[in-house]
Amino acid sequence: MKLTTIILAAGKGTRMRSDKPKILHCIAGKSLLEHVHSMSSGLGNNDIKIVYGHGGEQVRTNLKHLDAQWIEQTQQLGTGHAVQQVSEFLADDTTVLILYGDVPLLKLKTVQALVENAVDALALLTVTLEEPSGYGRIVRDEHQQVSKIVEQKDATAEQLLIKEVNTGIMAVNGGLLKNWLARLENNNAQKEFYLTDVIAMAVNEGVKVITSQPDNEDEVLGVNDRMQLAHLERVFQAGQARHFMVRGVTLMDPARFDVRGEIEHLGYDIDIDVNVILEGNINIGNHVSIGANTVIRNSVIADHVTILPNSIIEEAEIGQGCRVGPFARLRPEAKLAENVHVGNFVEIKKSTVAEGSKVNHLSYIGDSIIGSRVNIGAGTITCNYDGVNKFQTIIEDDVFIGSNSQLVAPVTIGKNATIGAGSTITQNTPQDQLTLARARQISIATWQRPVKKEK
Repeated sequence: MKLTTIILAAGKGTRMRSDKPKILHCIAGKSLLEHVHSMSSGLGNNDIKIVYGHGGEQVRTNLKHLDAQWIEQTQQLGTGHAVQQVSEFLADDTTVLILYGDVPLLKLKTVQALVENAVDALALLTVTLEEPSGYGRIVRDEHQQVSKIVEQKDATAEQLLIKEVNTGIMAVNGGLLKNWLARLENNNAQKEFYLTDVIAMAVNEGVKVITSQPDNEDEVLGVNDRMQLAHLERVFQAGQARHFMVRGVTLMDPARFDVRGEIEHLGYDIDIDVNVILEGNINIGNHVSIGANTVIRNSVIADHVTILPNSIIEEAEIGQGCRVGPFARLRPEAKLAENVHVGNFVEIKKSTVAEGSKVNHLSYIGDSIIGSRVNIGAGTITCNYDGVNKFQTIIEDDVFIGSNSQLVAPVTIGKNATIGAGSTITQNTPQDQLTLARARQISIATWQRPVKKEK
C-alpha cells in the first residue's frame, strides 16, 4: 500500500514565548518535528511531506537533513487550509496519513493500526480525557457511529460534556480527501478552514469512520507551552528508564536519569547513579559503574569500567577495567587502553594512553601518545600549543613523570625514563635516565621579608 504522510508544522507557538519556532524545541535533545518524522519513517513505503510556515528559513536550515518534501503555508488559515497546500501532490490511489509536528510521542504501533483502519474507511484517532477543554468533541449518532466533530468554540453546552475528543490524526484515501478539501468552508467562529469538517462530509457520503485510541493520552498530547514540553520530556525519559531497567540496568533513581540519543550497545550488570546524562551514540559494556552527575556523549565504554562522579566524557573510548574520575574530563579522541587510571581534575584530549598507565591528579594531557605502565605525577601538563599550532608529546613505556612537570611539545620522553618533579622539559630525554630541568635550590640568610609601611 502506498502511503503519503503529511506533517503539519506551520504553527508559530505563541505560548512558547520564544524566537524559535515551536517545532524546533526539543525533547531528549531532538526537535519535536524530528520525533514525528522519525516515527513516520518507520512506516515504510512512505512519501513524507512537511507543511511549514512560521520561522520557515530557520526551520529549513535546522532540519534540512530530514528526508521529506517541504511545502510552505504562507498564510495560516486553519488545519484544513494547511492540508490543502499538499492537495495537488496527492495521488488518488494513496492512503494519506495526517500528523502534527508538535505531537512528538506518538507510537509507531498506534499509527500502524490507524493506517490499517483506512482501507475503505476514514480512520480517526481519538482519545478520552477527563478534562477535554480546548479539544474538538467527537459527536456520535444513536448507533454510536461518528457523525461529526465540533470544535470547542462552536460546541453547544451538551456537546461540551463529551469526553471523547479529536486528536486531529487521521488516515484516508487520497482521492476522497482531495474532493473534501476542495469543498471546505470557513463558516465558523474562527473563520478558518477546519480539517475536521471532512468527517461530516465522509458521513454524508456513506464513508465509514473508524476510530481507534492510543495506549495513553500523553502519546497524543501536543506541545503548546513550556510546561507541556517539560511534562513530555519526563514522560519520554520515564520510558527510557523503564527500557534500561528491563535490560538489566540498575538506576539509583529512575526519575533522575536522561537519555538524549541512541544506545547502540547496552551490556548487563550496569549501575547508574543519579543525574547521569547519556547523549548521542553510546556503547556501554558489562559490569560498568557510572557515578552521579556524569555526562557521557558519543563514547564507547568497555567492560568492568568504573566512572566516578562528576566526570565529563565526550567522543572518547574507555578500555576494559579503566577507572575514571571523579571530576575527570575526557575530550574528543581520548582513547584509554585497558586498566588505565584517570583521576580527579584530569583532562585528556586527542591522546592515547596505553595499558596500565596512570594520570591520577590535576593534570592536562593533550595531543599525546602515552605508553604502558606510565605514571604521570600530579600537576603535570603537556604544553601542546604555541599560540598558533599544536604539537605532539610522546611518552614511552614505563616512564615516571614527577609532579608539577611541564612537557613542552614536540618532545619525546624515552622508555623507562624518570623526570624529576618541577621540571620543564623542552628537549627529548634519553631512556633509563633521570632528567631534571630546574634551578638549584638555595637559601639566603640575609633576606628579609618586606614589612608594610605604616601611614
